[in-house]
Amino acid sequence: MKIKDHKIILILTLLFSPGFAMGDELNGADTAWILASTALVLLMTIPGLSMFYAGLVRSKNVLSVFMQCFAITGIVSILWLVMGYSLAFGEGTAWLGDFSKVFFDGIERGSLSGSIPEVLFAMFQMTFAIITPALIVGAFAERMKFSAMLLFSGIWLIAVYAPIAHWVWGGGWLADMGIYDFAGGLVVHITAGVAALVAALVLGPRNGFPTTAMPPHNLTMTIGGAGMLWVGWFGFNGGSALAANGDAAMAILVTHISASVGATTWMFIEWKKFGKPSALGAVTGMVAGLGTITPASGFVGPGGALVIGLLAGIVCFYATQLIKRVLKIDDSLDVFPVHGVGGILGTILAGVFASTELGLFSGYGYAEGITSMGGQVSVQLTGVLAVVAYTALVTFVVLKLVGALTGGLRVEKEHETEGLDIVSHEEVGYNL
Repeated sequence: MKIKDHKIILILTLLFSPGFAMGDELNGADTAWILASTALVLLMTIPGLSMFYAGLVRSKNVLSVFMQCFAITGIVSILWLVMGYSLAFGEGTAWLGDFSKVFFDGIERGSLSGSIPEVLFAMFQMTFAIITPALIVGAFAERMKFSAMLLFSGIWLIAVYAPIAHWVWGGGWLADMGIYDFAGGLVVHITAGVAALVAALVLGPRNGFPTTAMPPHNLTMTIGGAGMLWVGWFGFNGGSALAANGDAAMAILVTHISASVGATTWMFIEWKKFGKPSALGAVTGMVAGLGTITPASGFVGPGGALVIGLLAGIVCFYATQLIKRVLKIDDSLDVFPVHGVGGILGTILAGVFASTELGLFSGYGYAEGITSMGGQVSVQLTGVLAVVAYTALVTFVVLKLVGALTGGLRVEKEHETEGLDIVSHEEVGYNL
């Protein structure tokens, strides 16, 4: 066989290989991975986050938390189809997308986003849009009206989440600045964390806080949900590579390292400070490690992930102590000190550990030209300040608007005492 024949065979083999794609051609391997990642991210909300949060509240409110997460999944999915995706990923301006993709208009069977079907990209992004307002549930658990929660979640998605997703991932002004947010430090964790803090301040504390003990009613449920979050996060961060390649593999590795170090660090801090390590502390540290690595997951290497997880465990632990014990803010399930603080920390550290000049702690080099940290850290700080300010202001306005439309955000005092399961849904979590 001539050398020329070998070349022809090689070219034909590459062209018809399922893992080969040129330009915007459908790639089977990438499509399969993002299909799996989409399912993993939805698993994070239902049942992962639902169980994690439901176990942390008192037994009289367990169903209300499940119901809130389920209802948010439904209403956000509808809004994402109607206009959310278009506002986030339509061409639009530097500040907001347009209405060119309402009801997924123009997304046909053969439409591609990179090497995957655009409908799959839209669905993958829908799962991110679902979990973000669901995270905020932890701030007002056990005291917000169901009607107010639904209206707030829907308006907040359109007014806060969609614009910021466009700024960062949809070709907006932060994307033009070169912001690093691989999987949602800014878009998911900072927005949810800041909104949670504002919601906790506007609604006020639960009756009896902070003098009355309000321990979790079912830590077994919480730990089970935490395990689902840990596994689901591989799709959250690894899927954000939007390809089945080394970038996805490294994102999964650093995600696991940061979660492991965060959990271990929190556990040892509690052990030293209180005499015994707690299961609740370990899983909270794990979530802190996951949230903090999220924006950096596609840019850092294992060494950077180890440091990020360590700092997540330390900083987020003391943030929870500050919020609850010093400032006495009833962010019921620690959304801001874990997700908000973790998202801020991770977004800034992405600009540090993306550098390729840190030896064992150098970045993975996902983006070409990453060499030094100076200018990138300033870009990251700009993004953090902009997202924090915008989210805080608009969330406050939305809460006030929803309160006016629903006759108040909170249930009555006696209803809070009775529990939201009976008051809001005429059901109970346990018939023992």
